[in-house]
Amino acid sequence: MPHPTPTAEPLPFERDSAAPPVPPAYQPALAIKPAAIAEFDALVHELQPDAARVDAARLQRLAGWLASLPASEARRVIDDRMQRLQELHAMVVDPAWDCDPALRVRLDKLFAYIDRHDDLIPDPTPLLGLLDDVLLIELAWPTFAAEAEDFRDFCAYRRLEHPHGEPAEQRAAWMRDRLAELALLQHNARVNDSHYANGRTPEPVFRVA
Repeated sequence: MPHPTPTAEPLPFERDSAAPPVPPAYQPALAIKPAAIAEFDALVHELQPDAARVDAARLQRLAGWLASLPASEARRVIDDRMQRLQELHAMVVDPAWDCDPALRVRLDKLFAYIDRHDDLIPDPTPLLGLLDDVLLIELAWPTFAAEAEDFRDFCAYRRLEHPHGEPAEQRAAWMRDRLAELALLQHNARVNDSHYANGRTPEPVFRVA
């Protein structure tokens, strides 16, 4: 199965096919020292060990692809992934959601990088300034995907069901109700897969000679 991505349209980062060249105006922003790319790649794999490797060629192809998009489409590519980052921020500060400590450490490292303005590609760079940020979110996403999906479901439950009590009690109510729903689904599946009449398929009443 493909690894989870923050949006339904993954970045074309792992494709080895040719991409449009980066326009000359953006070339200075991509004159990145190999040591800086190696440091970025190390952070990616600290957050998600199975991520694709980041190198200068892949970064150039991704930048060329982004620069070739219409301005509104390029903005959407970036905004969609930054929105997922905001969801992770909301998850960390929500008093009803208790992240695993090891996951929280990884989230803190992700946030610390995103908050930097002097990262792999300086943030003020037109169009490409957030490319490294959204690439980090994309490649590290499998680490956070399951937790983010559970938190999104909890937020929907809390909005619709209005559980009573303290934050911890609200999360306990969500877990209890979701487990009850799962048990019902499993029960229905067992019933649908079973046969009646002591497990034997009934003989037909009429036979045609």
